Amino acid sequence: MLNIRLTIPILTLLAIGCNNREVETMIKGNKQIVEIACGECMFGLPGDDCDLAVRIDGRAYFVQGTHIDDHGDAHAGDGFCNAIRQAEVKGELIGEVFNVTDFRLIPQKPEE
Repeated sequence: MLNIRLTIPILTLLAIGCNNREVETMIKGNKQIVEIACGECMFGLPGDDCDLAVRIDGRAYFVQGTHIDDHGDAHAGDGFCNAIRQAEVKGELIGEVFNVTDFRLIPQKPEE
């Protein structure tokens, strides 16, 4: 009985640890499509300025390697402070920051 009591918590911790590593591996791997917007305005991240952020698997991370103003007017109707867009990115999660090495904003489809 003691083995079962020890086995369940250990398996639970391993599953949690594997899940975190899985996200980091996914982030560090090949290019992927992510949600991108202003971290403060659209994703609720803390801060006083408008900063670019990605959201991966429901979790937002500030971006380093490209700036919010590098991709047009952030405060325009379709800008990052008013709309969540999609981008194809490649990079690495270091701490709580996504360091982007390749970034391509995906054009929005025109509304019909």
